[in-house]
Amino acid sequence: MNTHEYQAKEILKRYAIPIPDFGVASNKHEVEKIIKDLHLTQAVVKIQVHAGGRGKAGGVKFAKTPEEILKVASSLIGMKMVNNQTGPQGVVAHKVLISRPLDIKKEYYLGAILDRAHARPILIASPEGGMDIEEVAEKFPEKILTLPIALDGKMHTYQLYRLANFMGWKGETAKIGMKVAAGVAIAFIETDASLLEINPLIEDPEGKIWALDAKLSVDDNALYRQPEIASFYDPTQQSPNEVAAKEFDLAYIALDGNIGCMVNGAGLAMATMDIIHHFGGTPANFLDVGGGASKEKVAEGFKIILADPKVKAVLVNIFGGIMSCATLAEGIIAAAKELGVKVPLIVRLEGTHVEEGKKLIKESGLKIISVDGLTEAAQKAVGAIK
Repeated sequence: MNTHEYQAKEILKRYAIPIPDFGVASNKHEVEKIIKDLHLTQAVVKIQVHAGGRGKAGGVKFAKTPEEILKVASSLIGMKMVNNQTGPQGVVAHKVLISRPLDIKKEYYLGAILDRAHARPILIASPEGGMDIEEVAEKFPEKILTLPIALDGKMHTYQLYRLANFMGWKGETAKIGMKVAAGVAIAFIETDASLLEINPLIEDPEGKIWALDAKLSVDDNALYRQPEIASFYDPTQQSPNEVAAKEFDLAYIALDGNIGCMVNGAGLAMATMDIIHHFGGTPANFLDVGGGASKEKVAEGFKIILADPKVKAVLVNIFGGIMSCATLAEGIIAAAKELGVKVPLIVRLEGTHVEEGKKLIKESGLKIISVDGLTEAAQKAVGAIK
């Protein structure tokens, strides 16, 4: 799950990471209160959306007077940002972060991720901040330092000294920088994060280190033990279909194709999308109903697929292990009758109670194309569109 910048900064402050004074506003009155409470004469105003590239999209602005802060913040609240990260539908900023500006002597990058190749968390640091770390890694790989993080989040002293030397920090700046790095490492572990990033981390003219930006993404599977972070969930940053899928505990990701897919199991879902591509089609979504879905859950998943106007055919591919094919068939039939499906519907069932499921579909009176194999199912789905 992604969080907003202001939420990530609130978390980081608890780990003694220096953050410039800020407030968050969703209307003009709240903007006025922040200006007054923080005694702001100047400010940096940032839209709060779950996407990067805010500056290039016009979502980050500098205001030089209290009146300008109010004007700029009011204009950014409600802004719709559209870029390659949001997709053509864009995302709307319902809040803005208003921060006290700082003079910048030098920008750095500091973050933590899971290194899946070596099955361990790592700290990533670079003296080249303010730009995409992927771009730095590609153009200047020698300017990237990675250090392993212990499973309790603690960094060894020698690691922190190595990091300070790599970043070019000395004296008091090195002390602050090492403390920040140690805080990032333990915050990453204790929040069950999949990504924690400060870009840029800056040094001011007095040699102090500050986190000017923050990005925190947390593993969805760990949210049950991160109730506060789970409460940060913002449905306005997702499509209505994704919000509905979350409500019914369905794994759903919208894609750009026109063949809707309903599958049980992530591996089978990937194989289904691959074979659709193989025969010249494009999947409209990834939808995994899980191994023990109920009739109601299947019906809701079906509704989510059909709510996408791009969907011109639907392919259901179920292997009934824990899940009964009869249960799935009941869900499909119920949803198809309720919604009046007008696109070709191809269903491939295999496994537990498969014959009962096929019989229910055959006797439903609906125009459902029932097939036995995945190859035939994909060919029928692609052929129905062509």
